[in-house]
Amino acid sequence: MAGKTEQVKGQAKEAVGSLMGKKDLESEGKTDRRAGEAKEKIGDATDKVGEVVEKVEHGIGEAIDDAKDAAHRDA
Repeated sequence: MAGKTEQVKGQAKEAVGSLMGKKDLESEGKTDRRAGEAKEKIGDATDKVGEVVEKVEHGIGEAIDDAKDAAHRDA
């Protein structure tokens, strides 16, 4: 969510800078917007990694349970 907020803030600065002819403010807005985009992408990637870790943990848990069941059947 912080990424989206930063993007909006950057877009506002860009627009105001453009309207007022203030290149420094417009440039600062672009920087803020791009930083927000990067934060959003990092957040998305972090979420995906978390999902993969959960799937792996679940798979490992199932494999362990299957191995225990097989060991009890063989005993």
